[in-house]
Formats: sequence, C-alpha cells, structure tokens
Amino acid sequence: MSFREKPSPGRLLLDDTVPLTAVIEASQNLQSHTEYIVRVQRGVSSENSWQVIRRYSDFDVLNSSLMVCGISLPLPPKKLIGNMDREFIAERQRGLQAFLDSITQHPLLSSSLMVKKFLDPNNYSANYTEIALQQVSMFFRSDLKWEVLEPLKDNGWRIRKKYFLIKNKEQPKERYLLSWVDLGPDKFLSDKDLQSAMKLLTSLSTPYVCPLLFSSTSESSALLIRPFSERGSLRDHICKVKPRESYLKKYCNPKKSQGLQLQDVKLYGRQILEGLKLLHDGGVFFGHLHASNVIVDDGVCRLADVENGVLGVPSALRPAFTQLRKINTTESIDVFCFGRLLYEMVYGRPPDAVPVDQYPDDPDAAVVSVLQSILSTEACKSGMPSVSQLIRTPLFGDVQLQHSEKLQIKVPSRLREALRTAKESLERRLQEEQRMIHQHRRLTRAQSHHGSEGERKKRKSLARKKSRQSAYENEEDVSVRNNNNSGSGASSPPTCPSSPTPPSTTEALTAPPPPPPPPLPATLDSSSRPPPLTSSDAAGGGRSALLSSIQAFSKGKLKRAAAAPAM
Repeated sequence: MSFREKPSPGRLLLDDTVPLTAVIEASQNLQSHTEYIVRVQRGVSSENSWQVIRRYSDFDVLNSSLMVCGISLPLPPKKLIGNMDREFIAERQRGLQAFLDSITQHPLLSSSLMVKKFLDPNNYSANYTEIALQQVSMFFRSDLKWEVLEPLKDNGWRIRKKYFLIKNKEQPKERYLLSWVDLGPDKFLSDKDLQSAMKLLTSLSTPYVCPLLFSSTSESSALLIRPFSERGSLRDHICKVKPRESYLKKYCNPKKSQGLQLQDVKLYGRQILEGLKLLHDGGVFFGHLHASNVIVDDGVCRLADVENGVLGVPSALRPAFTQLRKINTTESIDVFCFGRLLYEMVYGRPPDAVPVDQYPDDPDAAVVSVLQSILSTEACKSGMPSVSQLIRTPLFGDVQLQHSEKLQIKVPSRLREALRTAKESLERRLQEEQRMIHQHRRLTRAQSHHGSEGERKKRKSLARKKSRQSAYENEEDVSVRNNNNSGSGASSPPTCPSSPTPPSTTEALTAPPPPPPPPLPATLDSSSRPPPLTSSDAAGGGRSALLSSIQAFSKGKLKRAAAAPAM
C-alpha cells in the first residue's frame, strides 16, 4: 500500500495492480477438518504481509468461481476417507500451493475480485456493484433523461470500475455506456484542476480518441458516459469473441484468436500513434494503452478511457513496466504499451513476458524492426523511441490517413501547468517503486547465490584454507617466542646430548646463580687418577668417559689433595 503525506478525503490509497503472493506456512487439524495458514504479501516488502486461514472447501469454491476462464487449474482432488492423515495433509498442502501459484502468476486471474477477496478479505469485502448503483441512482435523480437498461457484469478487469448499458429517453434507439470508477493512487490533480481536465476531455473532438459525452467527479469517484460500441474493442476483434461476455471467459483462454493482416496492422498502428501524439502534444498523459482500450469502428481506431490518467487509476500493465527502470516517463510507458499492442495485433496474443528477442513465424521485416526497437533486451536497457520516431518508421511512415489535417488540443495555460506537475508526481512514484523492486531483486539474487550448493562448497574451502593459514601462523609465533626465550639472542654452544636443558630466560632472571665449581686438585696419585682413555673409549664418545670420571671420583682424596699445599 502506497501512502503519501496527508491524502485527501476519500482518496484511494490501495493500488490494485500491485501483485499478491501467497505461501501456505502451516496446517492445523481441528475436530473434523484441516485449516491451512496462508501468508499473503503485497509487493516486495515483507512488512506488508498478513495471514489468512482457509479450508480445502474455500479453495474448492474459488476454483469453481474461476472455471469460467476455461483454464484447468491444478486443484488437488477431494478425499472423504483418510483426509486427516498426516502424510495426506502434507501432500495436499503441496498441491494447494501449486494451485495458488498458478493463480497469482496469471495476469488476469490474479487481478480478479474472487482471488483478491480470497487472499485479502479486509480490503476487498465491499460490494462495489452496490456502491456503483447507489452513485448512478443519485445521478439519474438529478438528470431524468437517462435510464439504465442493464448492468454489464464482469465487463472489465478493473475491480473498482463498473459498467452499465443505458439509453437516452429522447433517443431511445441509441445505446450508451455508463461507467463508474473510484479515483486512484496516481490522482495528483486538485479537485478543481481535475474538473477542468474532465471538461476538456468531454469537449474533445478528434477522429482517434473515443468521444466522452458526459463526466462528473466527486472527491472519491467519477461517473462517465460515452457511446456504446456493439462491435466491441480491438481485443474482441482479435480474439473473435462476443463483446458482452465476461472478460475472463473472453480473454483467459481464447480459442479462435488470430493476428491481423499486415495492412490492418499498419493502418491501426498509425492511427493509434496519432492519437497518442495528440494527447502528448496537449500535455495529457495516458498510460493505459492496450487492446481492450482501443475501439474499432468503420476502419478507424479510437483510444478509449483516456481520462484514466488524470483520474489516477493505475495501469493494467503497471506490473510489467515497473520491472524495467528505463520506462520511467509517461511517454515511455505509452511506447512500451504500444509495443505490446503491436505484438498482439501481429500474433493474436500479447507476449508472455518482456523483453522479447525471438519472434515466431517472422513477419514483415519492418514489423520486426519496430518490435525490436521497443521490446528487445537492448531497448529495455538503453531506452525506447519516441512516438514521433515510431510514426516516421518505414512500417507507419507511408500510411495514408483519411484525416490528414493537423490535430491539436487547446489546453489553457493554467491547466497545462497543473497537468505537467501531476505528470512529474506520477513519474516520481513510478521511479520510487522501480527502485524498491530493483533493490529487492538484487537482495534476492545475492541470497540465492549465497545459499547455492557451489557457493557453500566455496565457503567451506575458504574456511579450511583460513584455518590452515591460522595454524601455520600460530606455529611460527610459537617458534619465534621459543627462540626469544633461549637467551640473549647469541648463538649457544652445542651441548652434550646428556646435558640438561638450559633454563629459560624467565628462570635465569628470578633464580640465583649456581655456585662456582670447586677447583680441581693440583696433583693426584696414580690410584686417584681416572684411567686413561683408550681408542675405543674415544671412539665411543664423551658419554662413557664422563661416566667413568664420576664413578672414580672420591671426596676423601679431594680433601687430602686440597690440604697438601697448606702443610
């Protein structure tokens, strides 16, 4: 949820396009059933998360409500006997996690009200159809010429926007589309400037923008009336579906979708670019270009819902372009959306992901060139062309338009300045969100690398090397200390193998010096002399000689020898 300083009353602060992720953290057994504890997170911040508790029957109800989409979702089957077994519960939990992943990763299913209510009941428990009916009824009481024919349920993906088919009592055969929508988190115009902008769009008359017949805004919502197109949108034309059917049924898994002919791709593409250029030149930001917002009537494409930008509602493609930091201006958003739309017109379906570097069944070289300039990895990294540059490409430059006159929107200077300021605020919010996503991606990549098997082995190897290096350094330190402790540092004379170990430096400082040895006798008789060394004794070494001298030593003879000179 994006908060800013002191929001205006009734301001919608929740961005419905921010993706939700869901992880089943645990399960708990009650008396007769099992409950699964699901951790749900909005966006990349783990602080914006909460828990919901769901039973298997809740998952089954959700699956039933999504069957209209025509996609087989991997919901684990029911089991009546043995469904409280521990191993079965663990296996079912894994299956339910796969079911949640398939839903939250699908662009249309993840944005549906059923999924939002399942994962975030606190924010999506309101009955938006009832709220819209109340607002529409109040409007009709003030203007009696309008009459509601029927609500168009699930006509669009936007949760906080509802559609009604109405008629003008003065022209009973004509059909009009009334839409009610909440203001969004990108509404940066003041209430007065918003009313001026809506008045400008209502008076706008141009061949490439769908006319807006009436608009009324309050502090929290807007009510709009425009002509109803029985032929539907450009996406209805590509998917070959009935315009009034549920959008999940029409677009989730279309069976007959087909790309357009090259001449139609060129004509429609040029008309769409002319509509974008007209809005940009007038300072009006759009940001909501996709096939469902393009109406085709008598070979002419018109942009619909151009008021979405000033009403502040988030773009359907916001989750895609927030991942690409080079798409950080309103014009680059429109160019990016045009690239996806061009891909859909050529191949009959939007790209699975962007960037796109490989194109199936290569079409005309001019088409590939334009697609690469917008959707390739290089374009997403270095930047995209402007709308004017796209118009001058070989694909669109030679298209002949029925309306060749120069088109422009006359915008009062005060409103133009307000639109410029609002556009800058919208771009700042986008850039801040892109920065957070980029930081989260870097952190996730670092954590993944840190936890990889190869990285763990590398850390273990480094730890062993450090341990060996530390042990070697400790051995060197001990050797140096022993050498320092052996004396003053001068070389010691070699000692006999049987000689005692010299005292340490510490002991030499603290212990008194030993007494000097007694002087040797001056003369010794033959009996007291030690036996002479033989050659074998000399060969045997000094050890035997020393032992013989000790054994022959006599104290009495030493005393007599010492007393002889005194006599």
